[in-house]
Amino acid sequence: MIEILNSARLERARDTGALVGNILHTLKQRSTVGTNLLDIDQWAKEMIAEAGAQSCYVDYAPSFGRGPFGHYICTAVNDGVLHGRPRNYTLADGDLLTLDLAVARGGVAADAAISFLVGKARPAESVAMIETTERALAAGIAAAKPGARIGDLSHAIGTVLSKAGYPINTEFGGHGIGSTMHQDPHVPNMGRPGRGYKLRPGLLLALEPWVMADTATLVTDADGWTLRSATGCRTAHSEHTIAITDDGAEILTLPTQAR
Repeated sequence: MIEILNSARLERARDTGALVGNILHTLKQRSTVGTNLLDIDQWAKEMIAEAGAQSCYVDYAPSFGRGPFGHYICTAVNDGVLHGRPRNYTLADGDLLTLDLAVARGGVAADAAISFLVGKARPAESVAMIETTERALAAGIAAAKPGARIGDLSHAIGTVLSKAGYPINTEFGGHGIGSTMHQDPHVPNMGRPGRGYKLRPGLLLALEPWVMADTATLVTDADGWTLRSATGCRTAHSEHTIAITDDGAEILTLPTQAR
């Protein structure tokens, strides 16, 4: 299903997107050396409830996961990159943490992810990988405008990732979003320009470049959810929900401080 939002629903999408951005900003500030991943999940639960919103994750049970997710945020550390199920793990200095959050409010969902280093350690390769996913995300957003094709966005994202030397996995990528978290069209992180669905004003997309340092192969953790790099290398993931407008792409999931 592909949804096109009217102006009233787009305004609700802006509200939900700001909420997602603000929660992620707060959680990043709180995620320090010694923080437990289960504490991050609890904080997310509390902030979602306080905002009168609903988690898109807690009851989520797709074919690629083992039963309902059962948590409120994805927390992936180091070699974990997608669908990181919160667990009893205490963050250490230099850990690369990805937080991925999707909530719904007013009948519209928004989805975003950030990767960052915990503590004071700044391994150069990890910094470069995070920055590459952020640049790829910016390139995809810049390519998103009415009349563009999904392949144009995928090509823009993939060009940045491949030029930086990262293998690209196309099993999981960006997606349409609206009344539900995951919708068509799929937005792979590599593609051919001029191909695929033509973008229209009112379309919401979640773009999410992610990479693993030296492999394109994923393995599933024993928890049935967390996807890790097959080689144990580090990973990074950046995501925003955008709205296609008459003038181009509007980023909905920026925190208030960045607007």
